[in-house]
Amino acid sequence: MSTPRARLSVLIPAGNEEKNIAACIASARFADEVVVVLDEASSDRTEEIANEQADRVLKRAYQNSASQKNWAIPQMSHEWVLVVDADERVTPELAREIQDVLQNDGPGDGYRISRLNHFMGKPIRGCGWQRDDVLRLFRRDRGRYQERHVHADVIFEDGKPATIGQLRGKLLHFTYENFEHYLRKYFRYVGWAGEDRLQKTPHVGWRHLLVRPVWRFFRQFVLFRGYRDGKIGFLICAMAAYSVLLKYGYAMSKQLERRASTDSPQPPGKT
Repeated sequence: MSTPRARLSVLIPAGNEEKNIAACIASARFADEVVVVLDEASSDRTEEIANEQADRVLKRAYQNSASQKNWAIPQMSHEWVLVVDADERVTPELAREIQDVLQNDGPGDGYRISRLNHFMGKPIRGCGWQRDDVLRLFRRDRGRYQERHVHADVIFEDGKPATIGQLRGKLLHFTYENFEHYLRKYFRYVGWAGEDRLQKTPHVGWRHLLVRPVWRFFRQFVLFRGYRDGKIGFLICAMAAYSVLLKYGYAMSKQLERRASTDSPQPPGKT
């Protein structure tokens, strides 16, 4: 007698994703449940499409990506959760591999998945993007996201050892419609990254403003072979270096503001 397959909920965070949401849901339909967590501020047809195609739609005011997911994870119906962003697609190969994991109920507690990122209509093979893997499949009652504004990963904080596996199948990631869309997301994420950096770097110095941006470009363009992606690769690596400068510049500006408010003379008290 075969062992019953563990059941899976797919969680899709979304906001103003009418161009992506239908294809994302369709790629996840192998799961037992597909749930869209909608940003309440979403103003396009995302909610309408999600209501037609998903099993459930939850709505919440957006704070940050980690908060949105952590709020939704306990509301999933099944013991395993797969998180898929609206601009991602589950490939058939990955879907079959996940089904094998569910058939055996593990043995891991979580699984990392590599992403094939696309930019300006081209799959990017270098720039460090080829190293992009994310922990997206995990047991619902164990995994939670780090409380960070950007690049939060899944962690296990229940005090028990966690076994993390790596799947071979990929998520396709269509992160930017065009360069204008890239710039909008770029500056939004730089601000969030600056807030995170402000908590970790008590004093921004020359090393942060000069050495780290240069090192980021060298690492991504040379060591991670961004040159293989030609002019697009150069642009990606240059913008990555600039983002490092901007996030430290943001943190430095906040530190100077705080210092100025602390050092400024206090108004004399009334006599």
